[in-house]
Amino acid sequence: MKQEERIRKMEGLLDTALEAVSEMSAAMGKYAEAQDAISTLDGYYGSREWKQDCEADESGKLPATLKRGILSQDGIWNMLADVRELNDAIVRMAEKLK
Repeated sequence: MKQEERIRKMEGLLDTALEAVSEMSAAMGKYAEAQDAISTLDGYYGSREWKQDCEADESGKLPATLKRGILSQDGIWNMLADVRELNDAIVRMAEKLK
């Protein structure tokens, strides 16, 4: 590989790496900030309060305009499953980087 070609290639690799590092850093910061919310949602799901809220929804006691995806078993269950998978992936990646 000629010198100029090598330098262009390495510049491209540097650009790719810088973009990936920047995006990952921002995503990790946002994910770290969301941990309290995730923990709160985990405690709410299946709790007495959640069951009461679901019953109120099923009885038509909640306003039709109230967003209530949190009362869907699939929505919160899937999010919590995604969190577990993501945490496992983070651990696997960290082990590879050691």
